[in-house]
Amino acid sequence: MENNYQKFEQNIANEITIEAKDQMPDAYRKTLIRQIGQHGHSEIVGMLPEGNWITRAPTLKRKAVLLAKVQDEAGHGLYLYSAAETLGADRDDMMEKLIDGKMKYSSIFNYPTLTWADVAAIGWLVDGAAIVNQVALCRTSYGPYARAMVRICKEESFHQRQGFEAMMALANGTPEQKQMAQDAVNRYWWPALMMFGPSDEHSPNSAQSMAWKIKRFSNDELRQKFVDNTVPQVLQLGLEVPDPDLKLNEETGHYEFGEIDWHEFNEVIAGRGPCNHERIEARRKAWENGKWVRDAAVVYAKKQQLEANKVA
Repeated sequence: MENNYQKFEQNIANEITIEAKDQMPDAYRKTLIRQIGQHGHSEIVGMLPEGNWITRAPTLKRKAVLLAKVQDEAGHGLYLYSAAETLGADRDDMMEKLIDGKMKYSSIFNYPTLTWADVAAIGWLVDGAAIVNQVALCRTSYGPYARAMVRICKEESFHQRQGFEAMMALANGTPEQKQMAQDAVNRYWWPALMMFGPSDEHSPNSAQSMAWKIKRFSNDELRQKFVDNTVPQVLQLGLEVPDPDLKLNEETGHYEFGEIDWHEFNEVIAGRGPCNHERIEARRKAWENGKWVRDAAVVYAKKQQLEANKVA
């Protein structure tokens, strides 16, 4: 086992991808299952606030785009659950842990979508934040996870562009539409910054994940990159960043921003956010209502296997 661990460490140091059949420490495997599972849950739960607007989209074009986007998110969840299964995780077990509150998902999806502008803000800000994090994951040390992220990032890039385009239409519309856009930015800006997780000194998993090259950048580095990327876009739209402390540091070229309300973040993570109960109940209902489909699929698979054995 010691030799296997040394080989694992050497592969990590030499940027050699770890594959499913390779020997790996149990802690590495468990960390990946936790991260990939939470990532997959985030994609699935993330369908709910946007799916709420499919029947209320303002035009047929917007409806079609949003429907395609929500379908993409479902696919992302399936890619990620499949990646977790290569580590020995059970998909049903992960879903049951989500419903029982034993596995988390991104805090951002516990906020409501009150207006159509919120859907645009999710596409632009939330998926924009996700891209910053997920592009780095294309180089994560675990091969199946990295390969899943390549396609996911391509689709998330489309999502971010359509969100920005929808927000631009509102920002250039009537005064009421522009105010709606500003209100969405006001409510989603800070939760988007929270998506990257707590500051490095308060993150229990970041240091080890970076040592194993599961993560390539710290939470604070990714958050800073998102702010630097996004503030010019906000200004281009003629909107305001809801942060009185925001300023450009001429020496570093980075935007300095105000203190994040970590109490709010911790409350949402603990299950006391605006829509935590609603999101979990929606998943619970879907899981229970879909049981007959899962059972039928198992019976069909067994039947196919029996027929294949007869032929053999």
